Amino acid sequence: MHRVDSLDARILLALDQDPQGTVLSLSRQLGVARNTVHARLRRLLSDGSLGPFSQRVRMDALGLPLIAFISIAISQSASEEAVAALRVIPEIIEMHATTGDADLLAKVAARDPADLHRLTNRMLSIDGVMRTSTAMSLVEVMPLRTLPLLEAAAGDI
Repeated sequence: MHRVDSLDARILLALDQDPQGTVLSLSRQLGVARNTVHARLRRLLSDGSLGPFSQRVRMDALGLPLIAFISIAISQSASEEAVAALRVIPEIIEMHATTGDADLLAKVAARDPADLHRLTNRMLSIDGVMRTSTAMSLVEVMPLRTLPLLEAAAGDI
């Protein structure tokens, strides 16, 4: 993954404003050659700088309005197997290895508290998962955002 430069950031900001913008319209808007925009977009996609479109789908649109964060303690001797088994659970939408009391932090989407309970029990049934601790999100006060960072990278700030 390469570091996003000013032009990359400007292209991404333009796409944020018009997700269906064509390479030609982007090149005109930004005042750069069409081939430059095309090459930049192709590189951003191929090197993993841009995630898949599916990451933009809101969980409540999928019938999964409850978001929770689950700290997971795992046995170090079974960590790879436990992580592999956790990755299979579709409701785990994000997971990070962390420092502190737990080894992993998982963001999950569920239908309701009963469904969340089912998910935590499923996690606890995995070999190597020792314990979990759950915090339910009450209200999303600020969604994931990268706009201010892109504006800074583009030199707009």
